[in-house]
Amino acid sequence: MRLVIFSLPVLVVILNWLWPLPLPLGLKLVAAALVIVAALYHFWCKLSSGSVFAPEFPRPLIIVFNWAFGAILFLTVLQIGLDVGALAMALAAWRPVHMSALEREAVGGIAGVLAAIGVAGALRVPPVRDVTVTIHGLAPAFDGYRLLQLTDMHISRLFPARWAASVVVRANAAGADMIVVTGDFIDGSVDMRRADVAPLAQLRAPDGVLAIPGNHEYFFDYAEWMKQLAGLGLHMLLNSHAVITRGAAHLVIAGVTDRSARGHGQAGPDLDAALTGRPPDARIVLLDHQPGDARAAAALGVALQLSGHTHGGMIVGLDRLVARGNNGFVSGRYDVDSMTLYVSNGTGLWPGFALRLGRPSEITCFHLCAG
Repeated sequence: MRLVIFSLPVLVVILNWLWPLPLPLGLKLVAAALVIVAALYHFWCKLSSGSVFAPEFPRPLIIVFNWAFGAILFLTVLQIGLDVGALAMALAAWRPVHMSALEREAVGGIAGVLAAIGVAGALRVPPVRDVTVTIHGLAPAFDGYRLLQLTDMHISRLFPARWAASVVVRANAAGADMIVVTGDFIDGSVDMRRADVAPLAQLRAPDGVLAIPGNHEYFFDYAEWMKQLAGLGLHMLLNSHAVITRGAAHLVIAGVTDRSARGHGQAGPDLDAALTGRPPDARIVLLDHQPGDARAAAALGVALQLSGHTHGGMIVGLDRLVARGNNGFVSGRYDVDSMTLYVSNGTGLWPGFALRLGRPSEITCFHLCAG
């Protein structure tokens, strides 16, 4: 099934777009070979590092691969649309199907431009998005409390130390009371990414930096990554919580492990354990990498859940498919019973599909208000 899914775009691009163009045969053969090479991007990623999730190529080559991979996908959709339109016009006029070379060249150009815009959108250091959340029962001492979320940075050859350092500077400049990171820090092993994650040690907030793992941490020696991240000064909440105090008032920040943990022989998410021993009168903010269990969290009294994982769906239209795999949650704010769920579009992106159109990356600063 996977072979069919990945073969279809290649066949559409080569046979239905490239081959009818008035080009020399030799040029068509070279172009067809390049399309096949680009379509096999994830295969080359696995050869480079042993994992499809960590392309260990020079950054410019990863950028080119993502552009070409995206161009193939966009061109497939546009060419199929062009085919359907040409067929409809032919049937309406009762004449043979005709499609000019200019039309094919136009959809090829549009696909290339869309892919370039998508890659550029993925690579940027995102701005800070301010979001106000009203929490009923929040102690007045925490009215105006600022909580900054980073998530899905996917630090890698594509998002290296220079990019991570810029994110840290922007996050610190927001002046939040606390910084939280909701998983998917990396793509690669500790040995691959040690230097690239080093800038995270410079994250600063008065109430500290709290974090949870995402599913990608489990792909690359989870135990080693938890040790490495803790060594950078991040307080990892692994089915546990921290209590923030303002005088006699309390705010609980709880964190759970990722849904994928059990498949890697690690402890799965346990919200009951994470909330054990909390002050009974405190409002609860939950860090959960994947948003799919939000209704269960709301039932246990969580006031605000911060998640990532979906990357906002990356592309308008594709986000609807991503939502189906996450219980309908994909991007932005949701009211889940009496709880607010916020699903960040992510700060970075998986380097195996680094394209964004209409779903921009973000660093999110939450301003908590007492209801």
